[in-house]
Amino acid sequence: MTSTIRIRRLATSGLALAAVAALAVGCAGSGGDTPSGDASGAEISGSVIWADYGGPTNESRQIAYFDGFYDETGVEVVSTSIEDAIYNAMLAGDEGDYDVFQVAAADVLSYGDNLVEIPADSQGDLLDPSLQPYFVGGFFIGIAQGWLTETYPNGGPTDWADFFDTEKFPGKRAWPGAPGSYDQSFEIALLADGVAPEDLYPLDFERARAKLDELRGDMVFYQSYPEVQQLLTSGSAAIAVTVTGQYTALERAGEDVTIQWNQAFVNPNGFVIPKNASNTDAALALAAWMRDPENQAVFVERTLYGPVNEDVFDYLDADVASKVANSPDHDNVLYNDDQWRADNTADLVDNYTAWLAG
Repeated sequence: MTSTIRIRRLATSGLALAAVAALAVGCAGSGGDTPSGDASGAEISGSVIWADYGGPTNESRQIAYFDGFYDETGVEVVSTSIEDAIYNAMLAGDEGDYDVFQVAAADVLSYGDNLVEIPADSQGDLLDPSLQPYFVGGFFIGIAQGWLTETYPNGGPTDWADFFDTEKFPGKRAWPGAPGSYDQSFEIALLADGVAPEDLYPLDFERARAKLDELRGDMVFYQSYPEVQQLLTSGSAAIAVTVTGQYTALERAGEDVTIQWNQAFVNPNGFVIPKNASNTDAALALAAWMRDPENQAVFVERTLYGPVNEDVFDYLDADVASKVANSPDHDNVLYNDDQWRADNTADLVDNYTAWLAG
């Protein structure tokens, strides 16, 4: 890291401390359960109920964000496993248990009227402008194929057509088996069937399901992302398609993993505050805390999910920056048509549910 960046980091840290001082009005010298203030001066206390998919990514959030937020404000972030029924109801404007919960871009585009807008200085400047007002703790994920490098010592698949070629690359494929986790299943199938990336949308569900049927007998279905790690290390699957954070977790555990970035999908993900949240002020204070570039850099370094703010790259070593999902080095990745997916969410869920059922 250059001396210029070190100086900027120190200056930014000073600003962050000043912001925390503003947040924690009256907090100095008090116990952790003493109410503190958000940037607007509103008192914050209690806890923030945070819903995500658990696993190593949640552990990284705890270290990068939640522990420090509690130390400074006395407000605990309580993590829980996200449940479709609860978050779908809250997206639609109903009451529910969550203050902050994980969503995809399509959810924001469909349900923005039922979400709290966050202040401009808490937003992610690398996000699409349609997402910036809503995403708390945003990040860019990759959805890619990956394998233990020793599985294919002479080189593994180079694209999705290869992923479907079990003669050339033998072994089971770990594949998402929960109806709500269709991810890029249809796009991947169509690419494997010869559809050009620019012609993916509107998705041809019939063609995609026919292509998925060709591979069904070689699929091992997982119900949660962390299961992928066990499937690969046990040899139950030779290749997986999943979020790239699971491959990062395997690497952290000492495994040599290959991620194929060619035709991988890079998608913005994040969290939203529903208008029916019970602790909106504390959730907004947490949004400001997660915007801090140093805090965000800790999360990126641990997960290799991409940052949503340009200045976070100033705090990343070049080697780390080259590996994150939205790295400028990844010039062969693909992106969703998020608006089309938002407009056709019901069709995506219905078609994937029907295909899983056989």
